[in-house]
Amino acid sequence: MATKLPSPPRVGMVSLGCPKNLVDSERILTQLRADGYQMSPDYAGADVVLVNTCGFLDSAKEESLEAIGEAIAENGRVIVTGCMGKEAEVIRARFPDVLAITGAHEYEQVVEAVHEAAPASISPYVDLIPDAGLKLTPRHYSYLKISEGCNHRCAFCIIPSLRGDLVSRRPDAILREAEKLVAAGTKELLVISQDTSAYGVDLRHKSWPWKGGEVRAHMTDLARELGRIAPWVRLHYVYPYPHVDQVIPLMAEGLVLPYLDIPFQHASRAVLKAMKRPANEAKVLERIRGWREICPDIAIRSTFVVGFPGETEDDFRYLLDWLDEAQLDRVGAFRFEPVEGAAANALPDPVPEAVKEERYARVMEKTAAISAAKLQAKIGRTLEVIIDAVGEDGGATGRSAADAPDIDGEVHLRDAGSLSPGDIVKVTIEDADDHDLFGAPVSAP
Repeated sequence: MATKLPSPPRVGMVSLGCPKNLVDSERILTQLRADGYQMSPDYAGADVVLVNTCGFLDSAKEESLEAIGEAIAENGRVIVTGCMGKEAEVIRARFPDVLAITGAHEYEQVVEAVHEAAPASISPYVDLIPDAGLKLTPRHYSYLKISEGCNHRCAFCIIPSLRGDLVSRRPDAILREAEKLVAAGTKELLVISQDTSAYGVDLRHKSWPWKGGEVRAHMTDLARELGRIAPWVRLHYVYPYPHVDQVIPLMAEGLVLPYLDIPFQHASRAVLKAMKRPANEAKVLERIRGWREICPDIAIRSTFVVGFPGETEDDFRYLLDWLDEAQLDRVGAFRFEPVEGAAANALPDPVPEAVKEERYARVMEKTAAISAAKLQAKIGRTLEVIIDAVGEDGGATGRSAADAPDIDGEVHLRDAGSLSPGDIVKVTIEDADDHDLFGAPVSAP
């Protein structure tokens, strides 16, 4: 008589917030899959739903609460995890039927809560997972988290209270994960942490055996080794410490993508001091010029906060002038928003909301013009592009080295029906708008 296998419990996942949260979700799902669970793409088919929350800003908290409410309404059996798990009393006050609440990167507690809510029995016949684990991103790119937490105490940020101080992973463990991801089809590794430049500080930059030699727990060494593993390696959340200069030659050599995601947040010394920002040295513009001399194609993206308490019109104009000189490739801006528990809330001279809106509009207009001019300058050039999607009409969408997924622009291609997601191809750029490029594969007729 044939053995009838029991149907495993199914878990749904709603993942909110930053890529670091996305990596946490992937780790949780990978462990649950190893424990015998199946994944559900919708509420109706799930025995329990996980909501991985973001708690960085009040608006993000409200989005998280809305997601929890939707999961409760659609399914009824909900476990909450992530950054907002620190505010369990707020969640329970609004949703008393939530099954369990855990904090950020508390993987074991989340898994235990799922085991209790929907017990599973492992079957050796069906419970297999890929070596690289389960992913929530397309097959051809993967986020690679190298550390948790942050040692800085920026006035507007509560990340250390949510995720703790810096805890770096061993470099050999990171590199082994990178090898598994590439073996499973990853072409682009997106290196993430709260402060990538600080990687290894807590480990005193100790070395570990690797491939017959050693590798230090240091951003430069890690970037070099990752560049030998994956076709594309992209660095995110890099503070401009002096040793960042050592990574630029790796970009010029082609080991690492010529792309730096640096959260400058402002340019005015007075505002940076009030923000308690690290690395607010006066020679940032000089260093940017130096980076471009070594690697002319380097793309620099950043984020800025407008309307921080005490920001004067002179401070803001200084930022606009700084942006004119810096000529950053990609810029995101945010209106200052008080976050419960942040030191900035107690600062004097809050900026009126109408002034925040006006300054936000001005900075976005300025940076959009700079971006558009930089993209226009790429018309006629041949660039490498990684393909993200191919349409039925023969078109395709991809990204250049200057474009990270979901946050930067895209490259739209014609005559690309023979391509597949993950292909890295040479493209002739034919046109541009404020954000995107347009072109065709070099081999196209």
